[in-house]
Amino acid sequence: MRWGLPGPPWRWLRLREGSAMSSEPPPPPQPPTHQASVGLLDTQRARDRSPSPLRGNMVPSPLPTRRTRTFSATVRASQGPVYKGVCKCFCRSKGHGFITPADGGPDIFLHISDVEGEYVPVEGDEVTYKMCSIPPKNEKLQAVEVVITHLAPGTKHETWSGHVVSS
Repeated sequence: MRWGLPGPPWRWLRLREGSAMSSEPPPPPQPPTHQASVGLLDTQRARDRSPSPLRGNMVPSPLPTRRTRTFSATVRASQGPVYKGVCKCFCRSKGHGFITPADGGPDIFLHISDVEGEYVPVEGDEVTYKMCSIPPKNEKLQAVEVVITHLAPGTKHETWSGHVVSS
């Protein structure tokens, strides 16, 4: 409902407040404040948006990180047995890798948020870990509370702060 008022809706508020009835001239239009809207018409001006994980082909990860894991899943994992294995691969830039269990079986997913200690895991490092199921079907397993017990001999290890150490 337009209430019979002239002009766009933003002027209605001024009419109600009485500012349009005053003898003062309206303020001059303000120049654009951000680079994206320079040279664009008002109808084409880019909207200010909050960052979205869906924008730019980035899909939110369905894998639970330490931060997104539920409290009950964390408690179940911490009460479980400790397993041993060898780091099969780990990519710091991607933030994940895989562990080959010492007793055999399929490889287990490892997320960067679940690595304890000062070193980034590399191929061949011996690790201990506990296991947690991955929702929503809880069919696959993820390693949590991962601790490097023995560094792979003859490899360079990097600390989380970026220092390189030879073993």
